[in-house]
Amino acid sequence: MSLLPRTAEEFSSADYWERFFRKRGEKAFEWYGDYNSLCGVLHKYIKPRDKVLVVGCGNSELSEQLYDVGYRQLTNIDISETVVSHMNQRNAEHRPDMTFQQLDATQTGFESGSFQAALDKGTLDAMASEEDGALAGRMLAEVGRVLAVGGRYVCITLAQEHVIKLAVQHFAQGWAVRIHCLSGQQNKESDSSFALPVFVLVCTKFRQEPPFAVLELCQGEDGAPVRLASVAELLSAVKERQAYNLMLHKLRGGTDAGSTPSLTLCHAATGRPRYTLTVQDSLPSAKLPRSNHFAIFIVPQGRESDWLYGSAEGRIQLASSAKFRRLVIVAMHRDQEYEDMQAVQSELSPMVMELAPPGMPANQQVPFLSVGGDLGWREVIGRGVSALTGEYSVEDVRGEDGHLYRRLIFMNNPQLVQSESRLRSAATASSAHKKKNKKKSKPSVSDAPALTGVKDRIVDRGFLCCTHHEVMVAGLAMLGMDAINNKDHPVSVLLVGLGGGGLPQFVHDFVPCARVEVVELDPAVLEMAQTWFGFQTDERLNVTLGDGLERIKTLASEGGHSFDVIMFDVDSKDTTLGMSCPPSAFVETSLLKKVYSLLTPRGLFMLNLVCRDSALRKSVLERVQAVFPCVFSRGIEGEVNEVLLCCRSAGEGHKPHSVSQTLQQTAKYLQKTLRANTQTAPCVPQIDITAMLNDLKVI
Repeated sequence: MSLLPRTAEEFSSADYWERFFRKRGEKAFEWYGDYNSLCGVLHKYIKPRDKVLVVGCGNSELSEQLYDVGYRQLTNIDISETVVSHMNQRNAEHRPDMTFQQLDATQTGFESGSFQAALDKGTLDAMASEEDGALAGRMLAEVGRVLAVGGRYVCITLAQEHVIKLAVQHFAQGWAVRIHCLSGQQNKESDSSFALPVFVLVCTKFRQEPPFAVLELCQGEDGAPVRLASVAELLSAVKERQAYNLMLHKLRGGTDAGSTPSLTLCHAATGRPRYTLTVQDSLPSAKLPRSNHFAIFIVPQGRESDWLYGSAEGRIQLASSAKFRRLVIVAMHRDQEYEDMQAVQSELSPMVMELAPPGMPANQQVPFLSVGGDLGWREVIGRGVSALTGEYSVEDVRGEDGHLYRRLIFMNNPQLVQSESRLRSAATASSAHKKKNKKKSKPSVSDAPALTGVKDRIVDRGFLCCTHHEVMVAGLAMLGMDAINNKDHPVSVLLVGLGGGGLPQFVHDFVPCARVEVVELDPAVLEMAQTWFGFQTDERLNVTLGDGLERIKTLASEGGHSFDVIMFDVDSKDTTLGMSCPPSAFVETSLLKKVYSLLTPRGLFMLNLVCRDSALRKSVLERVQAVFPCVFSRGIEGEVNEVLLCCRSAGEGHKPHSVSQTLQQTAKYLQKTLRANTQTAPCVPQIDITAMLNDLKVI
């Protein structure tokens, strides 16, 4: 039955409501919920002895039901002559004290201060779209006039943004404003139009204007009021509740593996984020046990950015392995304390059950899953603010392999690990250093530092956490055996992008006599790398603070500069592009030609490329190939990253069609050289050069 207005403006049309009520006839229309769903909050603010003005009563049964439970001083007004006549006839015999009058709500003619309450069920919503809100403004002013001091305007509304903003701004001065968010009201005859929460706006008239705005939000009819500091904050909180209810409506409508809605649960007292919940449905083709409807997975603290939990592909795989129709993946936030798994389950249970898939039996047991029943471990050890990227956090976490890792997180993208280093115990490192003559072996999990003080944890400079860094180091084999261990002409490297400093430090520590210049735009990143990630400069490893683009241009224009290797490992701040590394300016043809000119005849250009846009990736590859005669690509398993290894020379005068056998031999030689140089470095290099070069492809 199509009875709802087609456009917002129809809400306030008298002609529309005349047609509406004639078409509907005797049947009552409960606009935004019936008495049973509203009585709790109505009885809280309107007393039976109050003289009540019902604004825009329509043919709702609400006034009749209030009358029947003791509210005898109800004055109902409506713009429709049809509905007023009908309601007077319907109630003349059984409710003789209740009156219905055809009146304009913007000029009622009642005496000022003559009512203790005004009840509005959808009328504000109907009028707010007329005259850019001016009509509703006049109605609110009239309601304010006829209410006595201490009187309340109780408005049942869907709280569309323009509606609630108009009302709250109108009453913010001289009134107390409180909004209750009730559960979503689904009208069976209106398809999905009312899959929104119903709000009850309660505005109480003060005798004198208070020294501060009284703005509050309550969840449900009995929820404790939460004080908001401004109108903007109150409106934002309302919008969040609407978004949440719309999400619930969609989730209850069916399962969809391609849609992964998420929401953040905040601490009730502080308002700080406490949990982030992501809903992941299994693929329709998945073979699942019939009883496996719904489960909750608790991500270990500090692991939320792992591929399995932090990427869309990883979450699909997690849901598939869990074998449940719907999996809610829960990440815990930093700066929050969590007692144990049982406490987390108790805290989450009431909320997560609202996210259950349709068709789940009412008494179904919902399991909480985790990795080994452990909440994980995270310790924030440092914080800072960069003028370029904002707040950052340095934190130690326990990885899946049992080792501890140190991570740099920029808070504008908290799901992304900007830099990562593995940690070792300072005591273990000191003991190992004394045993120089012993054969070195790969550290085991037992070598990982225990959960002692942060001073006992040091960065393991021989371990590269990022596979693309390992590929870049392995790519040095392309320089040839003569270049790798030539102390008279040591390898020279120019790296744009410092991060935690793990890559340049590794090259400095393990490639004999290598000289490395790093260009870093952000001084805060350099300070962080030196303070928390064990980065140390000397005469062979230095940092130039500035724009990498400008540094390349300056070196090229000055002349006399050359490098065996130039590496780009810098991310883009432009999230609108499908390429997050590097910024687009770094792969413009003009700059690539300058890079080419700065390379020695044996030189290599290495680029960490992260590009999700296939057309853009193709364009980047075409530009690179136009400048460099030989380009290899090494993809990173499970990630979007690929490393381009670009040779200044094609070697034998023609482009190779495959990876040469000579490179395999050089890879083994580089591996041996790195290990041999351990005597002058504090750690053992843990890298398999041959494995890193196995999947090279000529493009």
